[in-house]
Amino acid sequence: MASFATLLEALVAYEHWLPGQPLSTHTHRTYLTQVNQYCTYLSTLCWEYGHPLREPHARDYAVRDYKTALKTVRHAKPSSVNLALAAIDHFYRFLELPPPQVKREDLPAQAPRALEPPEQKRFLRAVERCISVRDRAIALLLFYTGLRISECAALQLSDVRLSSRKGLVIVRMGKGNAYREVPLNAEVRAALDTWLEQRKKLAEQRNESALFLTKRGTRLATRTIDDLVRRLGQDAHLDLSAHILRHTCLTNLVRHGNDLVLVAELAGHRRLETTRRYSLPTAADREAAMEGLKVDY
Repeated sequence: MASFATLLEALVAYEHWLPGQPLSTHTHRTYLTQVNQYCTYLSTLCWEYGHPLREPHARDYAVRDYKTALKTVRHAKPSSVNLALAAIDHFYRFLELPPPQVKREDLPAQAPRALEPPEQKRFLRAVERCISVRDRAIALLLFYTGLRISECAALQLSDVRLSSRKGLVIVRMGKGNAYREVPLNAEVRAALDTWLEQRKKLAEQRNESALFLTKRGTRLATRTIDDLVRRLGQDAHLDLSAHILRHTCLTNLVRHGNDLVLVAELAGHRRLETTRRYSLPTAADREAAMEGLKVDY
């Protein structure tokens, strides 16, 4: 176990250790800030039960009391409390101690982040303005089918079935290696049909079976799909990802009154509980409910 004479020594050593950990720059900064605040708090204690950076019971009691202080003194939200506890866990891992035995805060159940109707309108208009036939087809496919970005990148030409009135996309290896078929609406069919005409010219360069190709005729990478979705989001003034498009599709299906079992099948969910999250109220739903609570008097 790492041992330091003072809290400051431990904090400085943790700061030098952090950059070598597989965390984002943002997480590095956040953890360091949280641990700094925790050490400042420890410096105000009398350490009645022993050294909180060395002894398990002293550690647990100190973190439990700190959690209480976050809630009652700083009025931190449950998510902020849990973030602080995660940072402190990481700090104790650096000290080669087990994580503190402290219960996390229960977070209120929330619906997944999906585009609101006005945002969907802005996104679809951005797609309409997009010059690239391929990018339009990908954007509409993600928006109207809820495919995961990895599933989209893995599609083969043979996985899309189009006719004048019907269309189908086949996901052969979804999450958990699950197979599913997702019908395509008229807008997606039209976009894919246009792309397939253009694709013929690219496919002449090499024998590539992927549905979506680069200008060189090679399979489109997941990263490229992510980039094009984010660019469309910027054009629509939205913070966007393929995952948000998936959430939007599934939320729309649920809110249009479709059966949860049907939505779970289209989404490739193995558990119905996962799909039920899309029926949870949003902050806007709660606000509308309370605003509508009026009594004539």
